[in-house]
Amino acid sequence: MGRFILSCCSTADMKKEYFQHRNIPYVCFHVTLDGKEYMDDLGQSIPFDEFYKKIQDGALANTAQVNVEEYIEFFEPFLKEGMDVLHISLSSGISGTFNSANIAKDELLEKYPDRKILLVDSLGASSGYGLLVDLAADLRDQRERIEDVYQWAVSNRLNIHHWFFSTDLTSYIRGGRISKTSGFIGTMLGICPLLNMDHEGHLIPRAKIRTKKRAIREIVKRMEEHAKDGKDYSGKCFLSNSACYEDARQVADLIEASFPKLNGKVVINSVGTVIGAHTGPGTVALFFEGDERNN
Repeated sequence: MGRFILSCCSTADMKKEYFQHRNIPYVCFHVTLDGKEYMDDLGQSIPFDEFYKKIQDGALANTAQVNVEEYIEFFEPFLKEGMDVLHISLSSGISGTFNSANIAKDELLEKYPDRKILLVDSLGASSGYGLLVDLAADLRDQRERIEDVYQWAVSNRLNIHHWFFSTDLTSYIRGGRISKTSGFIGTMLGICPLLNMDHEGHLIPRAKIRTKKRAIREIVKRMEEHAKDGKDYSGKCFLSNSACYEDARQVADLIEASFPKLNGKVVINSVGTVIGAHTGPGTVALFFEGDERNN
């Protein structure tokens, strides 16, 4: 696994096989669905289609972050083996898990003073957070030092763009992010809210777009505006979707046609159960490297 361990949380929303292939251990959040608790373990405990069907049918979902004890249990085996740890965490703008990881770090370094635990607040979520982890793994595989990979991640995390649109407003209404009246009107008019993640790792509404077709065009337009080198972008592009693969596929096809120098095909993942508990079904999220997020 290299000279140090690179790890993350399950909310990076990459496939289990991806983490196995790239030797990136992950620690799982938790989700409770109609009173039953599941691990947010990349669709293993509850398949994504089953999860989103239950949400669509009215099931109530609550989420729980990784706590201090779980982080200690996750980190300590690596420290015992004499390995240092670089852990990239879900955005502190939407979760307290980064704080829990810091508390665990302080406790463990008292016990293992010769080891290093370096923590990065990704200021990202879902497969945008996953893209930051993926790029850090590229550097790890090039035999970069843990300190250099850490510094790169901190210096470049705001260059990972996150753009989301949703075609189903039900979960936004349930969560109080949209009023029932606005949600009803928005649904009747086919409004798709467009959001992105700001420089503090918060999700911010940016526009209300009428019809899914226009939302698909608009999200690709944002990539054209913000991607590194514009339409000559040669980096990686990730998408995640919550039970709306065909919508994500349409976005991917348009991106692959618009960005001929793209590094491989667009990777399409599923929005995991923790992020999905808040978005519900019908969300497509786009992630790429671009200019610095500054608001």
